[in-house]
Amino acid sequence: MTELVIVSGKGGTGKTSLVGSLAALSENKVMVDCDVDAADLHLILNNRVQETIEFIGGKGASIVNEKCTNCGICLDYCRFDAIKHESHPENGDEERYWIDKHACEGCAVCVRNCPEQAIDFNEIVSGEWYLSDTPYGPLVHARLGIAQANSGKLVSVLRKQALLLAEQRGLDLILIDGPPGIGCPVIASITGTGYVLVVTEPSMSAMHDMERLLQLTAHFGIPTGICINKCDINPELSSQIEEKARKLNLPVHGRIRHDEAVTRAQLNQKSVVENGDSPAARDIRALWEGVKNAIS
Repeated sequence: MTELVIVSGKGGTGKTSLVGSLAALSENKVMVDCDVDAADLHLILNNRVQETIEFIGGKGASIVNEKCTNCGICLDYCRFDAIKHESHPENGDEERYWIDKHACEGCAVCVRNCPEQAIDFNEIVSGEWYLSDTPYGPLVHARLGIAQANSGKLVSVLRKQALLLAEQRGLDLILIDGPPGIGCPVIASITGTGYVLVVTEPSMSAMHDMERLLQLTAHFGIPTGICINKCDINPELSSQIEEKARKLNLPVHGRIRHDEAVTRAQLNQKSVVENGDSPAARDIRALWEGVKNAIS
């Protein structure tokens, strides 16, 4: 079983659109959308949610008014400006201490130092994750709640569920739509995987972010390839990306031309390869052949 992760150093490079096409071209797989902060792979896969599960991302503090003596000790210890002493809709017009759940980091310092034990510390629901059916196979995806953290932990949950699903159904490939950047959710998406495909574009910002991402995959020793999307909008920078790949001994599996057919496919809620025989569709099919050889 192979885990293939498609990532990008920055957002907007066309990563998810490419994954949608690879989902249509590949067989015997389970798909995972690990971009939990802005999940959108399901929009082009015509998914039907079969199961919804709450995600417990951590714990949060809350003051029990009946026990609180308004001493203010908790305010002195909080370093995240999460504890307020002002009126609040739940307290009416009375000024009392309360905790802003969006600012609370769950460190529990206030809980340990409250002399009246007037602060509860309970698990909080940080989002939901889903098991869906699609015409291309099963999809594991999620929605992280507003202002919630622990996206790396949620990514790990999704990968674990995808692995279990692949084992249960005898699937050979786990196709992962990873998040952009090099942060915690990206590390959680690529660690221990079989192959990483980095999607970039010929712009200075994309090249810079690609280089940081390649340093990350090299650090973890993960085999990596490159795809240059919209390669013809700046041929000079595309050549620089290819030169960088040669110096690092990394394969460039695909060069996808800028094509209005991509936008038309999105409007039709289809993958590019299913929306006609466009130049971009032909490029993506050629890219998939190269990637298949790399992961086989």
